[in-house]
Amino acid sequence: MNNSKKRTLFSVLCTACLASAVAQTDIDGIMMTKNNFCVGPVYSYSSWKNYWEGTLKRDNENLGTVSTQQFAVMGNYGISDKLNVLFNVPYVKTKATDGTLHGLKGFQDLSLFVKYMPVEKKIGKSDISLYAIGGVSTPLTNYTPDFLPMSIGLASTNVMLRAMADYQRGKFFTTISGTYIWRSNVKIDRDSYYDTELHLSNEVEMPNVATFNFRAGYRSQSLIAEAVVNNMTTLGGFDITKNNMPFPSNKMNATMVGVNFKYVVIAFPELSVIAGANTTVAGRNVGQSTGFYGGLFYVFDLGRKSKSTPQTSQSK
Repeated sequence: MNNSKKRTLFSVLCTACLASAVAQTDIDGIMMTKNNFCVGPVYSYSSWKNYWEGTLKRDNENLGTVSTQQFAVMGNYGISDKLNVLFNVPYVKTKATDGTLHGLKGFQDLSLFVKYMPVEKKIGKSDISLYAIGGVSTPLTNYTPDFLPMSIGLASTNVMLRAMADYQRGKFFTTISGTYIWRSNVKIDRDSYYDTELHLSNEVEMPNVATFNFRAGYRSQSLIAEAVVNNMTTLGGFDITKNNMPFPSNKMNATMVGVNFKYVVIAFPELSVIAGANTTVAGRNVGQSTGFYGGLFYVFDLGRKSKSTPQTSQSK
């Protein structure tokens, strides 16, 4: 892998849960160099007016347009050139323009990932890399999941396993990945509920989730420009009943397309700027959201020697 590929950072996984877009680095074919720590803020906004009630696409005058804002701090540390640790801490605000439902706000879920690149091979003029990623997310606050679509999250603790492959020839690349997400049960503030049958309990069994992500584009030392397709499929659950509110264990399927950009400031290479946009093109029990995001990141070299000691190259 060339040095530009190792140092390039922060593209986006567009997810459809609660119609929000979240910037992640656990989904791209890029590794942070050993002892480098990249951290920065990301702002994202998404909104929808139409949504799918099961397979029926409709709107709701009691909601108007539902929007989600997210303010996040994200970071990535290179334990080695082949092993990275990543985190994400988001603060989320929701709002509906019509009706009587009030939006909620608060810290959502802490996410931690370990990203490992066991295979990196050059074949002719091409680079092929294979990755294994594991992660966990858990609520940071005691927010309620039982007030959708105003809830800021689903309040489950999730364990994620991902396999990923990245192919680069020259400055053009393709990355493909698949993820399985195990979700814990959640508790709601009532003693009984009805999904497809009556449950005399406050504990809701959450279906697991599978995602598929494809991205392709241009990648150089100073610029990344890529197109992304992301599909989320809930492995179980049930449809929203007619004219009813969503429920945490609904089947929530979505296919989203988007574009991502990252620019490294040439005169100040420790600083990078990211931006992108996405839209939902197909779904089930989710909003037809359109969103955008932007962020700034700074790379700290925590392995830098003192001025009296010569620095060693981190390139392979």
